[in-house]
Amino acid sequence: MNLPITSRLQFTPDLNVCRILNGMWQVSGGHGRIDPKAAIQAMFKYLDAGFSTWDLADHYGPAEDLIGEFRRQLIATRGKEVLSNLQAFTKWVPRPGKMTKKLVEENINISLRRMDVESLDLMQFHWWEYQDKNYLDALKYMVELQTEGKIKHLALTNFDTEHLKIITEAGVKIVSNQVQFSLVDRRPEVNMTQFCQQQDIKLFTYGTVCGGLLSEKYLGKPEPRGSELATVSLRKYKNMVDAWGGWQLFQELLAILKEIADKHQVSISNVGVRYILDQPSVGGVIVGARLGVSEHIEDNAKVFSFSLDDDDRDRINAVSRQSRDLYQIIGDCGDEYRR
Repeated sequence: MNLPITSRLQFTPDLNVCRILNGMWQVSGGHGRIDPKAAIQAMFKYLDAGFSTWDLADHYGPAEDLIGEFRRQLIATRGKEVLSNLQAFTKWVPRPGKMTKKLVEENINISLRRMDVESLDLMQFHWWEYQDKNYLDALKYMVELQTEGKIKHLALTNFDTEHLKIITEAGVKIVSNQVQFSLVDRRPEVNMTQFCQQQDIKLFTYGTVCGGLLSEKYLGKPEPRGSELATVSLRKYKNMVDAWGGWQLFQELLAILKEIADKHQVSISNVGVRYILDQPSVGGVIVGARLGVSEHIEDNAKVFSFSLDDDDRDRINAVSRQSRDLYQIIGDCGDEYRR
């Protein structure tokens, strides 16, 4: 299976990425046990299908170690040149507090060792407390490490528009921000996408398929509760659906998406991902990969096989207009983590 050229984005001059990123949050626990050998085998399948870009973090369990082992196996079986086809984006999520060059460098070095790389493709920085301004010091030291070659590009995760602006005005070159963005959670449309367009910053979005809720599996089904929400993702995004408008309105959305999906001979999830991929500033959508447990390689590939037309978008937007305003309820991107 070869993905079309439209599946690629020239994200930076040196990074050409797949617009569907393989999300590794699901190896961190709370989504079922992951067998490392089966996970690595699955990673080969993703890469061979064209899904070459991985999203991970220092706290996603063994994610960075899996990338390191995958790289070693790629070199051993296919030669070092093949590594140019692989992109791995990690995150650093420190506890707020005083930041020193030594502390920042030690943590960057841990990721370099675990991933078995000399330079991180993309370091996506997250900070829990805006009141603690040490995040600017952390970024300043990361810029120094970038100059020294340990980091290729700097990015953010779950920063709101106000603080993204503060960081760019401080002279830190940010290439992307990772935010929650879906047909249920459209908060980035309020301020974030416009600011990112002005600053040439890409958005990488997660939660776009609502942990699997945005699929045929839940169409026409009674509201899932308790043990039926078997993963951390399902519980998280079910809460988001509740805040957005509840299960009945979500069923209306699924029904419309199913009609659109049938028209284009794709899945409900494909339509949800395609809609977000088409939004301004969106560079890519992160779709969780339960490596060695369940893979969606063939289904994900269909995202690049069709285009939504104006009628499709109008029908989706008609449902969205009936929902509550999550920006008013929660705040800007990432505010759910700082309440």
